[in-house]
Amino acid sequence: MMVRRPGRRSRRTLRNVVLLLLLAIVVIVAVILLIIYLISGRVPSPIPVPPPKPPATQPASCPDVELLAIPGTWESSPTDDPHNPTANPNALLLNVTRPLQQQFPPQRVDVYTVPYVAQFSNPVAFPPDGQQSYNVSRKQGTDRATAELTRMHHDCPLSTYVIVGFSQGAVIAGDIAAQIGQGNGPVPADEVLGVTLIADGRREPGQGNAVGPSPPGVGAEVALKGLSLLGITMTGPRPGGFGDLASKVYNICAPGDMICAAPQDALNPLNIPGSLAKLVASAGNPVHAQYNSFVVDQSGTTATQWTAHWAAQLISAAPHPAHS
Repeated sequence: MMVRRPGRRSRRTLRNVVLLLLLAIVVIVAVILLIIYLISGRVPSPIPVPPPKPPATQPASCPDVELLAIPGTWESSPTDDPHNPTANPNALLLNVTRPLQQQFPPQRVDVYTVPYVAQFSNPVAFPPDGQQSYNVSRKQGTDRATAELTRMHHDCPLSTYVIVGFSQGAVIAGDIAAQIGQGNGPVPADEVLGVTLIADGRREPGQGNAVGPSPPGVGAEVALKGLSLLGITMTGPRPGGFGDLASKVYNICAPGDMICAAPQDALNPLNIPGSLAKLVASAGNPVHAQYNSFVVDQSGTTATQWTAHWAAQLISAAPHPAHS
């Protein structure tokens, strides 16, 4: 009887099996060692990369400070001149920006008023009022304000910022300030000198520093949280508040102004027609329209006077970066 010896093919198969077993053992050992290192904390942590150093100088055309002003509803237009706005000669923030332009040269502060549609269409009006919706207006204002801050920070990396907003503009300014304070904005938080919001539609008592009385109630967008129809989305409170900018944010809200101090029972998302009618009417009511005469302290200082003085103090104390 003849015994066959293992052929070449059999030996090759046996060798492949042995190699696979050895490879599996190596992989298992490597995994075990990795687990041991992870548990014992011996995996070297990545070496931190230091942030890039800011430049020593910036272009001679750059201002030391940019004051970004965002007007309220019906107080701007998309084609307005940001350095000489004329869309509404009675716009509230002109009482802040013009005195600052007279007080400081443009090399010290660039006063930039965001041009945007600034409208609020009443979706239940008949006949239709022909205005842009709140969502369209707010988005355009936010996009343009963010783009300007982004541009300035890129072109003038040593400039600092003061931000002011009124009414719809206060919502936009507050939203951008919240993003900056939480590290997601167009400029670093430490480059923002201060933010003032006059009649903020997302106001919550306790967030920011109240200037003058702090009336009960909340901003209209907070009171109507969850309402979304026909171009109007009420976004509710700002998640996380103002973050690192909380101590630099100031709120001015007159008692009786339903835009920033709406009683919970006055604006109700369950009563959509009535709430929308009240909300649109509130944008033009006497309380909301008269912050230029609303007194915020015992000295008789009005809201706009306080804001202009506050901004002037920040600008005066701001750094003087070197220019090349």
